[in-house]
This record gives sequence, structure tokens and C-alpha cells, in this order.
Amino acid sequence: MIGPSSESDVPTAEEIERRAKAPVLGKGPDRRLKRVDRRTGLQRRQQTAAQAGYTGPERRSGEERRVDTGLERRRGPGRRLSDERKTAEEGEMNELQFEFVMAVELYKKLNKRLYPSFTELLEVMRQLGYRKVLHREVNIPNVPEPGLYKPE
Repeated sequence: MIGPSSESDVPTAEEIERRAKAPVLGKGPDRRLKRVDRRTGLQRRQQTAAQAGYTGPERRSGEERRVDTGLERRRGPGRRLSDERKTAEEGEMNELQFEFVMAVELYKKLNKRLYPSFTELLEVMRQLGYRKVLHREVNIPNVPEPGLYKPE
């Protein structure tokens, strides 16, 4: 029953004192009681490593650490979208893209799968007649290239 609280629900002075003395395991100080607003003041990213107390290696060197694979979505100077990708992003598909999308939709419908796995998508591609006949044009580190398809 929901209603006004009874006197038995209100802790006594002895109960409050007991709770204050009892050790609380796995709990630190209550951060909600601090009056520090972390959105103001010096940003930690603007501090030097010594000021922040960081003892690890310097990672803010400004040099590019990623390996160029040819699969990056971001474009920079000299990198443009292919015409196929540009028209697909605008909502228009060519025949190959439309065939693939419809084949995946049919697979999802027949197998009652809302999100097919990569293995299932590869199976759909094979059923459409796709085979690996050329060496890849992208650099995928630590991944050996599978053999090419040889018709029997």
C-alpha cells in the first residue's frame, strides 16, 4: 500500500549512527557530493605529460599511425568517391548493386534472418556467381590471400 510513511519507516538516531560506523565494502567516497564541475577549468588534453602525471610513451606525435589499406572511407586531398559509390549514396543503384540487395533481402526473408552474418552474405554472393578471379587491390595486413577460382 502506497501512502504516508509510518513512524517505523523513519530511522532512529541510533540507526543513523550505526549505519555511519558500518564499513561499506567496494565503495569509495560519494562523487555526487563534490562541488567540482569537470566541464570548467583546464582541460587535461591541453596539459603536458608531466603536468598530467602521465608516465607512458608519448602518443600525440601528430604522425599517422594507421597503415594505408585502400579501404578508408575518409577522403582527403586527391581521394574522391568512385562514380558507383557516389550514385549509390545518392540513392541510385546500378544493376549489380540492385541484384545484390534484392538477393540479400530474399535470403533474409526465406531464412527469417533480420541481420545475416558475413558468412551468409558470402554464400549469397557465391550463389549469384561471384568468384575470386583477381588478386586483391587492397592491403590487408596479417591476412594471407586465398587462392583464385579455377573453373573445372
